[in-house]
Amino acid sequence: MVNQDASSSHAGAISEPLKRVLVTGGAGYIGSHVVFTLQETRKYKVISIDNYHNSFPAALARLNEVAQAALPENATNAEKDSAVVDSHRCDLTNPAQIRAVFEKYGKGGIWGVVHVAAHKSVGESTEIPLTYYLNNVSATIYLLQTMSEFDCVRFVYSSSATVYGTPPIIPIPESTRLEAYSPYGKSKIMSETIVHDLCQAEPNRWRAISLRYFNPAGAHPSGLIGEDPRGRPGNLLPLLAHMAVGRVKDPKLRVFGNDYPTPDGTCVRDYLHVMDLAKGHLLALEALGPDSKAFDSCVDPARYKAYNLGKGKGMSVLQIVEAMRKATGFNYQCEVVERRRGDVPDLTADPALAEAELGFKASQDLETMCRDLWNWQQKNPDGYGE
Repeated sequence: MVNQDASSSHAGAISEPLKRVLVTGGAGYIGSHVVFTLQETRKYKVISIDNYHNSFPAALARLNEVAQAALPENATNAEKDSAVVDSHRCDLTNPAQIRAVFEKYGKGGIWGVVHVAAHKSVGESTEIPLTYYLNNVSATIYLLQTMSEFDCVRFVYSSSATVYGTPPIIPIPESTRLEAYSPYGKSKIMSETIVHDLCQAEPNRWRAISLRYFNPAGAHPSGLIGEDPRGRPGNLLPLLAHMAVGRVKDPKLRVFGNDYPTPDGTCVRDYLHVMDLAKGHLLALEALGPDSKAFDSCVDPARYKAYNLGKGKGMSVLQIVEAMRKATGFNYQCEVVERRRGDVPDLTADPALAEAELGFKASQDLETMCRDLWNWQQKNPDGYGE
């Protein structure tokens, strides 16, 4: 934990020392919102490591500005420290770089890790599978090895609904067999398996939670942080936002297949607000604490659980397009093309387990997601401007 001067206080109360939490991919879309949520509690000292492959350092600078502006006038030294992210440029496929970060804080110096960083395009993963396995699987092993060496044994893993392939039951419970069709999805199954095996091998050391999340959308309501992928967006909602703001000049949106067994023939996905998703990471991190009941229901000695993070309500591609049309006023034109390899018809979560055991709830609706996304894009037509 971070040593703090406890003499500065609110009404004479001694401030609690901060827990250091390392977030991989902290400058990215999901990572930056996770960092915001951790900073907002003023209980954590956030350490971000990122190689900025698909993100921008400016996101972390903005997070510091937001956190510092929100501090009370009589903020303790600990609270002031919580409002500044320790940022390190680090490539997770380079074990020496990971080790250098952990060495800075010493053995036991980092309380836990939220591992968000990954390549994440289903389509791209079918074209460059080795890159995906290196960046998503090997990097996770290197990270876990370094954590173990430095007695950092609390781990939140950002997984994905793609681990379910074409699920036999909709909405999808966590008990569904894992069967991915793309190298991206397979890389997530492999990493989950590795984390579970580690928890089984050393049940008295490790605590870990995998978060299988569905489709994050939206942005922080301030419009200061949001999704700004390098190059052409690979996901539907940021692509629609880029089309509306003029960054993507395509005259038509390509819809990959309209003959799926869904209400309108287009793929159905479970969208949740990125702020709700970020809160899920905070809840998972808190569930790794010593007083947690999250692992009481485990059938084996391993203190490992997997949870779905979603709304439990699916929306089709065409429904998303219509919602963005209402939010932006942009008249999208669609062109149906062949199905895309690796896509599955319906990924809708059953979030009941996370709601019951973590207290998770994805409460914000699609209209809010689209409004907040468009607010971010209008205020930042060129993203972070780098």
